Amino acid sequence: MMKKILLVAFVLALFNGCTIITTKGEFDKTALSWYIKITDSITSKELDKADEYYLSMRSEHTKSKLLKTTIMLLAHAHMDSEEYLMANYYFGEYNKRFAVGERREYAEFMKLKAAFLGIKDTNKDQKLMMDTITNANKFLYTYQFSKYSPLVNTIITRLKMSQILLNENVASLYDRIGKDDAAKKYRAKNTSSPIKASDISKPDTNILASIMK
Repeated sequence: MMKKILLVAFVLALFNGCTIITTKGEFDKTALSWYIKITDSITSKELDKADEYYLSMRSEHTKSKLLKTTIMLLAHAHMDSEEYLMANYYFGEYNKRFAVGERREYAEFMKLKAAFLGIKDTNKDQKLMMDTITNANKFLYTYQFSKYSPLVNTIITRLKMSQILLNENVASLYDRIGKDDAAKKYRAKNTSSPIKASDISKPDTNILASIMK
């Protein structure tokens, strides 16, 4: 998935500097023609094809008013398919090109939601967790009276709870192998939090799995 995002970003950057013949020999279509192809592909769950058509549409019609709707359609289609990294990418594209005022606030929130839902393994996704907490706090600072604030605070709380449980699990592992100093180091990371590991009921499934679906 990350390779796919990097490829899309690379091709878009290339489009900014030159004209390219588009995928599978299809080119020089109207913006509406590309839009119909994209929506048909989304309807048939062929999101890879929809992404390719978007690249073609964007290269040939950089100022089309249909791009705004198309990007948002692709973002939500990837969200619905649980392809959260791609959804995050398209919400970012929307923000860079079209978002102002409430639209920017909404797109920023959806980027946070996509990043949050994209966390599948708290052991492997620690950087994504920390980045999401940082971005969530930035959102709260930027949009202090946002209607999304309760949900953003929920994201922060859930992620911090996951970090606390992760630190405690690592500390317990060090306890078992007799590395007391290492165990103390990981437990010390939890001392500054008002949430205590003992206050958290461990879920039967991933703590992030069911929130905000």
